[in-house]
Amino acid sequence: MHYNSDQPIRNWLVEERPREKLISKGRHALTDAELLAILFNTGTKGISAIQLAKNVLQLANNNLIELSRLELEKLKKIKGMGEKKAIVLISALELGNRRRMAEALERNTISSSDDAYECLAPMIADSTHEQFVVMFLNRANKVLEIKAHSSGGLTGTIVDVKLILKDAILISASGIIVAHNHPSGNLNPSKSDIDLTQKIKNAASIMEISLLDHLIVTGDRYFSFRDSGLL
Repeated sequence: MHYNSDQPIRNWLVEERPREKLISKGRHALTDAELLAILFNTGTKGISAIQLAKNVLQLANNNLIELSRLELEKLKKIKGMGEKKAIVLISALELGNRRRMAEALERNTISSSDDAYECLAPMIADSTHEQFVVMFLNRANKVLEIKAHSSGGLTGTIVDVKLILKDAILISASGIIVAHNHPSGNLNPSKSDIDLTQKIKNAASIMEISLLDHLIVTGDRYFSFRDSGLL
């Protein structure tokens, strides 16, 4: 590198400035900090955009997954960040999540817990509170719709099984996969998780709808009730 990150980007060699570097070498040539600096556009007094980006990454332990979990108020506390830059960052990260979900949904069918995780994780993996989502599938295991059904606090959420089945019937789903996140990072299912899974399975079977799996998601990992023999 030929620059001092404490200096304004306008003082860098032209070929090392993030925008110019992206144009000449392509987006993959940029570091995470350089990409963030482009999003921030400018720094603040005494802090360049690249140094601000490094400070933000340091807060997230240089982990983009942890970065995506940072909420607006915490980002705003970073010196030089401000609400506008924080909103731009959150929006960019959410677009990345939605792109990941769109790519997963392009597959023809859901044939494994990995497939289901790739579709569902972008919706709940980074959330700091517990959320419950449902994937509705037809007889060929093609995704018909994915819908958030409830959200709660750090340790739980209330799930209305009747509403899940109502939605399944309205779109003529033959199968469902449910998922929720554990913000604590603990992948082990609780007794209430196990009881809820059985409740959904029993209620769905009456309507001739199959509960294909229940995933517990945390960050980049998941637990499958089906794979673990609990379903």
